[in-house]
Amino acid sequence: MIGYITLGTNDIKKAAAYYDQLLATLGATRCMEDERFIAWGTAPTAPMLLLIKPFNDEPATVGNGVMVSFYMDDSAKVDALYKQAMELGSVDEGAPGPRGDGSFYGGYFRDPDGNKLCAFHIIQIE
Repeated sequence: MIGYITLGTNDIKKAAAYYDQLLATLGATRCMEDERFIAWGTAPTAPMLLLIKPFNDEPATVGNGVMVSFYMDDSAKVDALYKQAMELGSVDEGAPGPRGDGSFYGGYFRDPDGNKLCAFHIIQIE
């Protein structure tokens, strides 16, 4: 259902360096780019993440309530992505751990532009 998600940036080179490293952990590589945007994906038919300079040439701002989440197939990978994000200069928004009834394991952080991101894993409860 989702084709791509865009996040605004005011410094595409700095943001690209951050996402090149962060998204490589998920197996994503650059698949499209020009002077206004860069797209990362894992396959031509899989959802992509794009960094973009706003079309109206106004400064990019963070959307209140907007968050991009990355599904991980185990909690250790959530921990690893969160740790890497912190090493890349992210701001902590909630360290990895179980949430709610314990079936959701997630870590929250903001990229250098302030966009909120989450790495999560769904834990099977018996």
